[in-house]
Amino acid sequence: MVPELKSKIAIIGGGPAGCSCAYFLKQKGFSPAIFEKNSPLKTLLPTGGGRCNLAHFEFDIKELVQNYPRGEKFLYSVFSQFATAETIEFFENIGVKTYTQEDMRVFPVSDSAADVRRCMLNSISGIKINNENVISIKTCNGGFEVKTDKGAYFFEKIVLAIGGHSVFNIIKMLGHTIIPPHPALTALETKESFSNLSGVSIKSVKATFNKKILTGDILFTHKGISGPLVYKISSIMAKEKFPYEIIFDFVGDINFQNVLNNNSQKVVKNILSDFIPKSLAKHILLKAQINENLKGHQINGEIRDKIYRYLKNYPIEVMAPVKDGEVVTCGGVALDEVNPKTMESKIIKNLFFCGEILDIDGFCGGFNLQNCWSTAFVAAKGIEKSI
Repeated sequence: MVPELKSKIAIIGGGPAGCSCAYFLKQKGFSPAIFEKNSPLKTLLPTGGGRCNLAHFEFDIKELVQNYPRGEKFLYSVFSQFATAETIEFFENIGVKTYTQEDMRVFPVSDSAADVRRCMLNSISGIKINNENVISIKTCNGGFEVKTDKGAYFFEKIVLAIGGHSVFNIIKMLGHTIIPPHPALTALETKESFSNLSGVSIKSVKATFNKKILTGDILFTHKGISGPLVYKISSIMAKEKFPYEIIFDFVGDINFQNVLNNNSQKVVKNILSDFIPKSLAKHILLKAQINENLKGHQINGEIRDKIYRYLKNYPIEVMAPVKDGEVVTCGGVALDEVNPKTMESKIIKNLFFCGEILDIDGFCGGFNLQNCWSTAFVAAKGIEKSI
C-alpha cells in the first residue's frame, strides 16, 4: 500500500541530513519535496577519504557528546533518541552493511562512499528532488512561500538542511540568529617554516595548548602542520584569537642521559632518529645550533638539556587556519533558538533544522555525519508529532 500524503513538506538541502530526513519522513508516511541546486548527496562522496566514515562505535552518550566542541549539551537530547546503534541499523535497513576499524570508526563493508550514496538515493526513490536554488523563504498564510530560481511554492512545513553558508541570509530574514562561521577541522599555518619537513608524520605526539593536553598523530606540511591531532586542536580553538601557541612533546617519557650513555659512539642525529624521524632530528639540531655529527660521549649537560627541551617542549606559533583547508566549519543557527527534542524552531512554528546548518561540529571520526543522521531523525519525528 502506498503511504498517504499527510502534509506538504519541503526539505531545503539534499545532502546527508536532508536525504536521511526524507527517508525517515517517508517511513512515517510522508512525501516531502527536496530542493537541491547541486547533485544530491554529492558532499557525501569525499567523506572518510572516499570510504565514508558513517559513525563512531561509541554507545555511551556521555562519551559520544565529548567529541563535539560545540553542541555537546544540545546533543544529549538528540542522541537519546537516535545515536550509534540506530545509525548502524538505519544503514543495514537500506542495504549498507558496516564494519568497525580498530580506531572505532564505522565504515561500509564496500569501503565506498559512492555505494552509500546509491543506497541512500534508492531508499528515497519516489520522493521528488527539485534541482533548484532556493532564493527566499517567507512565512505565508500559516505556512511558507519558497521561491527558487525556477518558481514559487507553498509548503506547510520546512526542514532546513543545507550544510553550506549560502542559506544564512535566508535564515536571518526569518528572524534566527546565525553564529558566525569559522574553520574548524583544518590544517594550520605556522610562523616557523616546516617546508623541509613537508610530508613527515609523527605518531603519538603530546600537545599542550590553552591549558589543555591531547595526544595524537601530526603531519608537517609546506604551510605548517596538519594531521588528526592538529584537526582536533583546530576544532577546539576555532573561535580563539590568532596567534596562539602549541607545545609539542615528541618523545614522551625517556631518560635522555641514559640514551646518550648507551649510544656513546653514535652521532646525535642518529641517536634522535631512534625516537623521531631523522629529518625532524636534523631540523631540531639545526634550530638548537648543535652539530648533528656530535657523538653521544661529546654531549655535555648543557647541550643535552638544550636538545631535550626541543624534544619535550617544542613551541609552535600558529598564525591562521590554512586557507580553504577546512573539512567542516563551526557556526550556524544558534542552538538556543531550536528545540533539541523536535528540531523545531522556537521562533517560527513548523520550521525545522537538521545537520551542519546548526552550530554543531565534531571531531574527525564520523561525528559530523552522526550529527546529520541524528538531527534528521529527530526533525522527522518532530514533524510527525506536529501534525
